[in-house]
Amino acid sequence: MSDFSYGLLKQLGAPPYNFIDKKRCINNYIIYMLNRLQGLFTYENLPKTIPQRDLELLLQINGSATIADVNGELYAFRGGLGGEPNPYYMPTISVVANPALKLSKTYKIDDDCVVIPNDAMYIGLMPMLRRYATSLCENDITMNLADINMRLTTIITAGDDKTKYAAEKYLKDVIDGKLGILANNTFIESVGTQPYAASGQGNQVTQLIEYEQYLKASLFNELGIQMNWNNKREAINDAEAGMNNQSLLPLIYDMYQQRELGLEKVNDMFGTDIRVMFGYPWKETVDDPVEDENIEEVAPDAEEQTIQAEDSIQEND
Repeated sequence: MSDFSYGLLKQLGAPPYNFIDKKRCINNYIIYMLNRLQGLFTYENLPKTIPQRDLELLLQINGSATIADVNGELYAFRGGLGGEPNPYYMPTISVVANPALKLSKTYKIDDDCVVIPNDAMYIGLMPMLRRYATSLCENDITMNLADINMRLTTIITAGDDKTKYAAEKYLKDVIDGKLGILANNTFIESVGTQPYAASGQGNQVTQLIEYEQYLKASLFNELGIQMNWNNKREAINDAEAGMNNQSLLPLIYDMYQQRELGLEKVNDMFGTDIRVMFGYPWKETVDDPVEDENIEEVAPDAEEQTIQAEDSIQEND
């Protein structure tokens, strides 16, 4: 048995997922989202000392990355930005500490180093990811409780231990696929039932599923991935499916522009030729502009009406 398969078998014995461990559930959502976002951009001619994965994690989590030369090699660091502000109140120095390189140094921005922001506000994606991950986690907990509660339609009550034992045996026989058999009327007379399941519980689960779809669609749309959320509970046409394509672009365009401008400074300062491009599927969103089908359909009709009007005028003349 290989080490890989052994590791898989060990995972099969893992305990059930703990929905009420909110911190871990939220972190899992964020980590899986960061995994997806690794494909947001692709780079050409990155130095071996700056892996794309680590550069993107720095930008998306920290909000910026400091690119500096250490012993003739370029590295991307998590720098502490500060110093005396420039005329636009932006930081002028980046303080870097890296134990692996035994580095502790203060760099002057745009003289000794280049700071590449993830976005124009240097905020990164963590606030957005935490917000949606928290809402999704809360919805998962509610959905899990609703799912468990739907198993119970009634609660069985017993007045003594003998009746309790008989009730447990009866339920076990039913669960095992056997016909439950009652020896006498004592059980029927001693046992009681109370309705438990609330009316409309099925609707509640449907609403929770719709809310989860809404949260995921909103998050993906903010990050430039088309994901339609339809609360009409019926089919939607192509025009409705593509009507929000333009709303997907502002944030990812800003992120792309900040990387492009930052890498231009890196290329000028350190003589490199690093380039950034949109990855798949974001490239499809950028390369496929939305065409207004309604305008294309109306334009021939309008032209035809103009021709008919001109012909009518000539006939009257």
